[in-house]
Amino acid sequence: MSKKRKHRHDDHIDESWLIPYADLLTLLLALFIVLFASSQIDAQKFQQIARSFNSALTGGTGVLEYPSPIEKEQLESLLKEDQNNKPHPKMSLKEYEQLKEIQEKFNTYINKNHLSGELSTALTEEGLLVTVANDVLFDSGSADVKPEYRQIAQKISNLLVMSPPRSIVVSGHTDNVPIHNAKFASNWELSVMRAVNFMKLLLENKKLDPRLFSAKGYGEFKPVASNSTPEGRMKNRRVEILIMPNEPAQTN
Repeated sequence: MSKKRKHRHDDHIDESWLIPYADLLTLLLALFIVLFASSQIDAQKFQQIARSFNSALTGGTGVLEYPSPIEKEQLESLLKEDQNNKPHPKMSLKEYEQLKEIQEKFNTYINKNHLSGELSTALTEEGLLVTVANDVLFDSGSADVKPEYRQIAQKISNLLVMSPPRSIVVSGHTDNVPIHNAKFASNWELSVMRAVNFMKLLLENKKLDPRLFSAKGYGEFKPVASNSTPEGRMKNRRVEILIMPNEPAQTN
């Protein structure tokens, strides 16, 4: 009796199915990433990503071969922008939205009057921060606001008339270049008087409540740039107006 021939298992197995399977897994992974990202951004950005993804799906090529419809830098920029537009955990969503509206009013004034080099705004964890360059308001070593820029203070005071009213903190800052003249023995004293004098100009607006205002001076001790360059020192010489939120975020 002849022996049964054993079935040979060394025949080549067709593995071509692995390519579309890998494409499918990659597509699912990309889909979950986009869904997660879109949950963190607004509807307009979601639609932009959705259109690009739809283009990829109908492109007729494998996912691994298809060029990315959104450049990496562009997607990172969208997500970074959205992160910057989120309220801080210390601030309620309602307060954030109201401060955002106030910021838009300030930005409209800045753009309309071409003052982007003199004024800037930023939403921080403490509230809405309006920054005025010191070199605009004051001469070197002086705490007296230049007469030609009093109108900026007047306009800012009008923008600070809000309902409901909010607490306002005006702070002065300098660079680290030592000062010692007949009026001021240190940058600390200079920064305090600059904050106080600018606050007095704001309070010439009788619609503002002086009880909600306070002034601080930090001298050179809270720089926003390096003092090793003229450009950095110029950024550090500033007056800041902090518009505080009225309601903290709810905590569980």
